Amino acid sequence: MLSVENLDLHYGAAQALRSVSVTAELGKVTCVIGRNGVGKTSLCRAITGQQKGSRGKIVFDGVDIGSLPPSERARAGIGFVPQGREIFPLLTVEENLRTGFAPLKVGDRFIPAEIYDLFPVLKSMLGRRGGDLSGGQQQQLAIGRALVMRPRLLILDEPTEGIQPSIIKDIGRAITHLAGLGTMAIVLVEQYFDFARELADSFILMERGEVVMAGDAKRMAEDDVRQRLAL
Repeated sequence: MLSVENLDLHYGAAQALRSVSVTAELGKVTCVIGRNGVGKTSLCRAITGQQKGSRGKIVFDGVDIGSLPPSERARAGIGFVPQGREIFPLLTVEENLRTGFAPLKVGDRFIPAEIYDLFPVLKSMLGRRGGDLSGGQQQQLAIGRALVMRPRLLILDEPTEGIQPSIIKDIGRAITHLAGLGTMAIVLVEQYFDFARELADSFILMERGEVVMAGDAKRMAEDDVRQRLAL
């Protein structure tokens, strides 16, 4: 599904990613973990086309997408929930969800009922402005907006950041459900270890723009990971 191979990324003279490789498969959750500033968001930006890598390959569904703009990657089926949510505060919840229509064909431009099943609060707040929602509700809205696109790859950048525990559990259940459908691959970027360990099928741990640990989540050495996250 997704294969990132030996990816380098620079911001001017500063190198943010160093030979990073990661894969994501349908029906599986790949977790990218690490402290703030280690390159996790840069990896998301490279996959979604918001920042161009300086070396390496990004292959999605067998196609090298490294030269495609973000809009084409979205049309190909890559959905992104950015860190900080980035919803439109003056638009209503329904209008925010409808912004996910952009990459869809006209006949597919409707909000799937499944989104309201996953996040019932959104259905009860369709007419409210996004800026009036709590942080947790905005996070659910941002995930719902990405799901409107019917992605085959869903990338979530720090979805638990600043969110109350009850909504973290709701988001975790939603990710588990979506992975279980077997119709999309999920890349979950996190620094909250317990949340990542509960959901991940595989993981990579990043430090200073590099992958320092990777493998099956069942063999994730908790003490080693926690120690690196605490450094």
